[in-house]
Amino acid sequence: MVLLNSSSCKFGWKPENFEFTSLKGDKNSLYNMSGLNGTLIMFICNHCPYVRSIEKKIAIETARLKEIKVNSLAIMSNDQSSYPEDSNINLLVQISRANFDFDYLVDSDQSIAKNFDALCTPEFYFFDKDLKLQYRGRLDSNGKDPEMGEPELYYAIEEVIAKGYCSSQQSPSIGCSIKWKS
Repeated sequence: MVLLNSSSCKFGWKPENFEFTSLKGDKNSLYNMSGLNGTLIMFICNHCPYVRSIEKKIAIETARLKEIKVNSLAIMSNDQSSYPEDSNINLLVQISRANFDFDYLVDSDQSIAKNFDALCTPEFYFFDKDLKLQYRGRLDSNGKDPEMGEPELYYAIEEVIAKGYCSSQQSPSIGCSIKWKS
């Protein structure tokens, strides 16, 4: 396991649209699934102990975000052939175990992770209603601790919705490196 920090936020960056089929078989696109007040993109996986330890926090925070009209999307970009714990079957088990209520897709060619410059799992990106990047970092101040700390991501999103920008300090996410294909 290689421990990495996410990079700093490129404020205002807008990702290219991409189409996807979720693990549950739903077809959509990034631009189409965007929420009225924005979109949270998460790079997560099943095998990473950092993700596993905060699954319940992810489920709770994404449910709170849904209430304020922010949609969430999880992306798993690891090399599945080298990490069988991240197979589609095991990701479906994770969805059930963690009670995830958002689309979860596999980035099998790793093009989405490369476009986002994703480095680790977990890593959180918040895009405003115009799909411009406003936050890149961690979920909360407790990191890997399963107990919720200061909900930094949620507070940043509330601020963006209210003011159109995020003024708070953004702390990088810490987790396992994306497992790139050779």
